[in-house]
Amino acid sequence: QVQLVESGGGLVQAGDSLRLSCTAPHHPLSSLDMGWFRQAPRKEREFVAAISWSGSYSNYADSVKGRFTISRDNTNNTMTLQLNSLKPEDTAVYYCAARRPVGGGTVYANPDEYDAWGQGTRVTVSS
Repeated sequence: QVQLVESGGGLVQAGDSLRLSCTAPHHPLSSLDMGWFRQAPRKEREFVAAISWSGSYSNYADSVKGRFTISRDNTNNTMTLQLNSLKPEDTAVYYCAARRPVGGGTVYANPDEYDAWGQGTRVTVSS
């Protein structure tokens, strides 16, 4: 089982930016497709963004397109999510997830397709 660790959450104001990071202390992330999901209070976990093992392919939820950017640095074993122009509705616990690659440019938005999860990092955006 891959252990994933997120960091970078916090309390910010609307319009601010945050940078979330995900790493695996004991596993090379370069062999995994990865994603970010979030869960707000009383809501289901929802897809935010995903990136292929090589970084060549990515996918975003419509609600974050143009504001959030997913990237990865396989050399440093880190995946990041840059959150810009934050809104109160972005308030949630953000989770990093990983799965074996399927290739062919496919990156999954369904959380059920992911095998490993981090413990989450909380993002709170005040209005």
